[in-house]
Amino acid sequence: MMIALRPFRGLTTAVTGHLARSFCAGADFFSSKRVRGTFVDFFQQNHGHKVVPSSPVRPRGDPSLLFVNAGMNQFKPIFLGVADPRSEMASYRRVVNSQKCVRAGGKHNDLEDVGRDVYHHTFFEMLGNWSFGDYFKEEACSMAWCLLTEHYGIRPERLYVSYFAGDAASGLPADEETRQIWLDIGVPPDRLLPFGLQQNFWEMGDSGPCGPCTEIHYDHVGGRNAAALVNSDSPDLVEIWNLVFMQYNREEDQSLRLLPQFSVDTGMGLERLVTLLQGKRSNYDTDLFTPLLHAIQERSRVGGYQGRTGGADEGQVDLAYRVVADHIRTLAVCIADGVYPGMSGPELVLRRILRRAVRFCVEVLQAPQGTLASLVPTVAHILGDAYPELRSETDAIMDVVNENEAQFLSSLQQGRRVMDTALQRMDRRDLFPATVAWSLHRNLGFPLDLVDLMLEDRGVTVDRTELDQLITQHEERCLDLQAALQTPVALDVHSLAALRQRGIAHTDDRPKYQYSLEGRDRYAFPPCSATVQALYCGQTLVSEVAEGQRCGVVLDRTCFYAEQGGQSHDQGYFTRDGLQDVLYPVEAVMLAGGFVVHQVTAADTLKTGDQVTLHLDQAQRLACMVKHTATHILNFTLRQVLGPRVQQRGSHVAADRLRFDFSVKGSLSISQLQEIESNIKNIIAANQTVYTQEVPLDRARTIPGLRTVDEVYPDPVRVVSVAKPVAELLDAQTDGQTSVELCCGTHLLTTGAIEDLVIVSERQMVKGISRIVAVTGDQARQAREAGQVLVQDVDSLSARLAASAPSCLPTAQRLAKEAGGLTDAVDNTPIPQWQRRELQSRLKALQRTTNTAVRKLETKEAAVKAQTLLERNRQKMLVVDTVDADSLSIVVKTVNQVSAGAPDRLVMLLSHQKHSGKVLCACQVPKGLASLSASDWATAVCRHLGGAAGGSTSVAKGTGSSSDITEALRWAEEYARRKTQL
Repeated sequence: MMIALRPFRGLTTAVTGHLARSFCAGADFFSSKRVRGTFVDFFQQNHGHKVVPSSPVRPRGDPSLLFVNAGMNQFKPIFLGVADPRSEMASYRRVVNSQKCVRAGGKHNDLEDVGRDVYHHTFFEMLGNWSFGDYFKEEACSMAWCLLTEHYGIRPERLYVSYFAGDAASGLPADEETRQIWLDIGVPPDRLLPFGLQQNFWEMGDSGPCGPCTEIHYDHVGGRNAAALVNSDSPDLVEIWNLVFMQYNREEDQSLRLLPQFSVDTGMGLERLVTLLQGKRSNYDTDLFTPLLHAIQERSRVGGYQGRTGGADEGQVDLAYRVVADHIRTLAVCIADGVYPGMSGPELVLRRILRRAVRFCVEVLQAPQGTLASLVPTVAHILGDAYPELRSETDAIMDVVNENEAQFLSSLQQGRRVMDTALQRMDRRDLFPATVAWSLHRNLGFPLDLVDLMLEDRGVTVDRTELDQLITQHEERCLDLQAALQTPVALDVHSLAALRQRGIAHTDDRPKYQYSLEGRDRYAFPPCSATVQALYCGQTLVSEVAEGQRCGVVLDRTCFYAEQGGQSHDQGYFTRDGLQDVLYPVEAVMLAGGFVVHQVTAADTLKTGDQVTLHLDQAQRLACMVKHTATHILNFTLRQVLGPRVQQRGSHVAADRLRFDFSVKGSLSISQLQEIESNIKNIIAANQTVYTQEVPLDRARTIPGLRTVDEVYPDPVRVVSVAKPVAELLDAQTDGQTSVELCCGTHLLTTGAIEDLVIVSERQMVKGISRIVAVTGDQARQAREAGQVLVQDVDSLSARLAASAPSCLPTAQRLAKEAGGLTDAVDNTPIPQWQRRELQSRLKALQRTTNTAVRKLETKEAAVKAQTLLERNRQKMLVVDTVDADSLSIVVKTVNQVSAGAPDRLVMLLSHQKHSGKVLCACQVPKGLASLSASDWATAVCRHLGGAAGGSTSVAKGTGSSSDITEALRWAEEYARRKTQL
């Protein structure tokens, strides 16, 4: 059925002839590049929009998001009114772009769905146009319809439009304005459909800008009236464009207020639009994916991609094609933007994505190792015009993917053996042991969803109840690891004597230093094999431990670093020869009398004389190496900036941060903190070599500029220096002006891997001793980003206060609350400490300004209320009355004003907060009144109201709650009359 739409008013109909006749001319004409370019050009050239590049996929200082997941993310400062007034962003009125988005992890998580259908993605592009206080509904709808029907040539009869139907409970009317706009454009009434809050009212979060939206839907089938399929999750009729009209603000109390400036925020998924314009039903059949699918096929040992889903997809081959094609796009984009696979936050999500892709690539597609990285140039070819960083970073992306793939494949082989061994031991009808699944996750780094997938392939499911318990227990241990762990297995004097009597040699722990640098920043840790020399249960020496027993293991040699010198112990596990698929997790490592004790919970029997292989948690070790070398550089730089009198008073190095205590008269100044960070950055940027050498202790002490602490050092002792070889420093007669320390810790081989260092805290622990806490690498970068966001927020508040003083109390209170909120954020967010000090100083002044304004306006309001009360209670010696006030401060000020006007009267005022039932109470009695004190009066009344109060004999205040304010007033008056006989 063909429906004639009214011509589009006021817009050109000069469209390419064949586009008007058919909605697309095929992939050759509407390539994804052209679709993207047409969108941007339409708004830039025809409607004066500014093209703003896509932001990186890591949110800019927004801890509420793991990744940028919508086009509007980078414009949140504008919507929230916190954009720096001096920034270019503050000048934006009309904007257009194509934004890189990732939806994996967090609230919006499509990871588990990717591959199972033909339209979910972890990475996608969002085409969007915005108006910030410029055009609104009519222009937005007109532009959208023109672009779709004239420039893209989509047949109008294939399109359906939804609009907001209103919501009586929220007091929101139907968006009849938008409905009429669409009718005027020519959309038939039966294709213009109302929907409620869930479908057609968009909100940024629990509070903030929001508004009705109108959505344009496309019918892939055509030749029918498919209005009933709109918003029904039908693959035949899909939403293609969402136009949001931000006209309200959701307040903290969930009420809605009109925004002072209306905005438009639209979003249209590029992948879905390209599918439509290229005449396809699957996103994977478009030129955004077909080159990738072809490249995968060339490298795999299975048949070509056929687009099958569900049960028709035998062996999940097509699912694997889709997973790999999608995930390599996400990996390439994220890594190019500086998000690398890691162990927490977005890095952990990316690690899961990579491992999921590797698993499907190797196991299902039977592609050789390196296939995943080899797809990166294809991604760069497809997306590089829009995002040139993909081309410039291609080699770096491939290196990261290859390195992580190699690490995971090693773990995958072992994990498969562990799983198969467990399956052989169990009845097929049983649930898979949660302890084994958790071991795969905790020790080998398997995402739990990957464990589920591997078990699904084998027709088995994990014991979910027990697994959830293990996860909960792990989270509890993380909150307070030391409290959760049992007493460490430590060797006492008798235990050590028993070892010596048996002729057991001290543990050779030199392998902990045996690592090398491959390339600029990739460290290789060789495997380490050892023999079990002794086993301890408690303090008892035993020859064998059983499965589940917690014990101390002494080996003849180890590559594990024991906790000492302020550096955290290594983590990892070891396996027993002949039982490689059973993992013995190492929970702690301690050094006692030359013996290294590994605290272990036995996963199977373990005997003296067993041969084991040690597996180091390389990421944790490397993180400690970064922090330890950074600590040495910090120590040296402190002496440079503050002088030679600075002495180290303690330190601790962990994977996530470093702590350094030192002697100094007072807290460091802003300029000193800035100079320290600047000097450290210079050393990092120079990528200086870190040298180590064992030297006789007496000779080591002769090195000029050597930093030592009050500690018993071994002899010979290990010397660690930066930039200059130890031998050169030994022969020097003067201070080498470099970092040189006696240290047993593990260090980087060059300083560049530190990347950056930010001091996030510096305070005096006791007078004369300061403590610095610092972070490095990605955490340092995130701290700097968070600092810049807070600077913009404070600048915005300062500019608004400078522009005009608040004229009414609600405005002043809101500004004071904002200043308080920013103060809390500045105090508690990890940002550069020098920046924190600057912002704290500024916020202190702003807080004074807003508080002064609040006090003045409260006093003014109280004076008006007091006058009314005095007139109403002119003849009364006992004044018990209500006052309309939002805060206890105003109630107190009003009481003061009434008492000032009538000093011989007893005054109590109650303010009933009807929305909450809370009652605010304040009172004042004449000085010298013996029969009744203000504190007794207020306490009695507030207790009667289920609350509490306090104060002095003449003035008091408190709170309670009541649904009947009249009864409360009566009770308060009767109490005072009984006491005073008035």
